[in-house]
Amino acid sequence: MDQVFAEEAVRQIGNVGFPALIAIYLLTRFEKKFDQLLELMTDLKEQQFKK
Repeated sequence: MDQVFAEEAVRQIGNVGFPALIAIYLLTRFEKKFDQLLELMTDLKEQQFKK
């Protein structure tokens, strides 16, 4: 019974682990891009108010 549980646990980790890893990777990449976008938008806003 323990062998079946261990095999199923490994299988579920394999099924869920890879998509979770990809999601974490993409979220960290997008976070950097969002920070850059926010900085650019702030700069544009400041430049528009100076005119």
